[in-house]
Amino acid sequence: MIRKLLIANRGEIAVRIIRACREMGIETVAVYSVADKEALHTQLADEAVCIGETKSSDSYLNMESIMSAAVSTGVDAIHPGVGFLSENAHFAELCEECNIKFVGPSSEIIRNMGNKAKARKTMIDAGIRVIPGCDKMITDCSEGMAEAEKIGYPVVIKAALGGGGKGIRVANSKDEFESSFNMAMKESEQAFGDNRMYIERFIENPRHIEFQIMADNFGNVIHLGERDCSVQRNNQKMIEESPSIAIDNKLRNEMAKMAIKAAKAVNYVSAGTIEFLLEKGEFYFMEMNTRIQVEHPVTEMVTGVDMIKEQIRIADNKAISVSQDEIEINGHAIECRINAENPKKNFIPCPGHISGIYMPGGNGVRVDSAIYSGYDVSPFYDSMLAKLIVHGKNRQEAIRKMRRALGEVVIEGITSNVDYQYDILCDQIFLKGDYDIKFIEGFNERIS
Repeated sequence: MIRKLLIANRGEIAVRIIRACREMGIETVAVYSVADKEALHTQLADEAVCIGETKSSDSYLNMESIMSAAVSTGVDAIHPGVGFLSENAHFAELCEECNIKFVGPSSEIIRNMGNKAKARKTMIDAGIRVIPGCDKMITDCSEGMAEAEKIGYPVVIKAALGGGGKGIRVANSKDEFESSFNMAMKESEQAFGDNRMYIERFIENPRHIEFQIMADNFGNVIHLGERDCSVQRNNQKMIEESPSIAIDNKLRNEMAKMAIKAAKAVNYVSAGTIEFLLEKGEFYFMEMNTRIQVEHPVTEMVTGVDMIKEQIRIADNKAISVSQDEIEINGHAIECRINAENPKKNFIPCPGHISGIYMPGGNGVRVDSAIYSGYDVSPFYDSMLAKLIVHGKNRQEAIRKMRRALGEVVIEGITSNVDYQYDILCDQIFLKGDYDIKFIEGFNERIS
């Protein structure tokens, strides 16, 4: 039984996990770098352990220090949160070797699904439609170019073991391939310590639709509906909503069946996300995220399911607390990621001291954040300050509620993207729901 849990992460997701644990009667241990000594997650946890004298994100990648903190504090489980080590098979393996429960899938599943070529083959074998692409990982540019010729331009070059929008470049022609390949490989090495690449056909104007799934050790696999994550910049999601206005019930049911089929094909256990690209009524498996997602709150708002608690229950070898028949999608939810950045200056990060803050409230409004008045936003980590989530009885009400909520946000001392997000919520194309992953490019042209 899980009585004490360490969170191997920082920021709002660490706070989110601590709150869920407190409600479940589970003690928590926070880890932090020197830069995060005064962070909210260190103050809310029952214990806090410094794992790095450096201020960079390397502290949260230091598996040896994290495992040492886990062993010394006597925890039963480790929750990796999102990012950092959440999809690191070796870290999950270390937890298994130390007899500490990893709140997520097994190291084998993470390794298999993190390998895009292997994941692709698994999906093909399971009868799931995939994007045309190569069947192996590539480290040589000339070999990659040969594969691109077979697939046909344009192609997208991806970090084979990557995620989070990093290590991705598009080559529209043979002339662009070499520079795109080298840039993607370099970014992959920096972000993931791995230079293997994967190449697939680039679908130019799709919707990015992902299905939230959950599976336990007793053979129960369910989905909690979809999220539309098409509003993104440089492959980084900005606004997410559930359900998607782009699909009808027939297509929704078909995609949901494929998502569950994909999870069963790899014997998945824990919370996970099956990501699809949708274009002109056709959908393709893109990848599986073997972790909780930043945008999980929109699913929680429309289903009423606490996904962090379910994750922990599953790791504690308990069955999912709800069945598929009990899952109902109620109303509409939208999430905006509030970042410390300046949209007018090419979204340059804007760290600094928060001298004052006010966050909105009211019926159907939720704020997931770890900032407070007097908090210093570090230049060493992701620029996200908060996630603002709203729920309405329909999409129109949710949009109006989000505009109202964004209009109430006050963050003094630093620049944020709040006004930019507000403008998106007023854009006619967004209001019609007639957008795809190229939306932000067009939106920036319209407001420039």
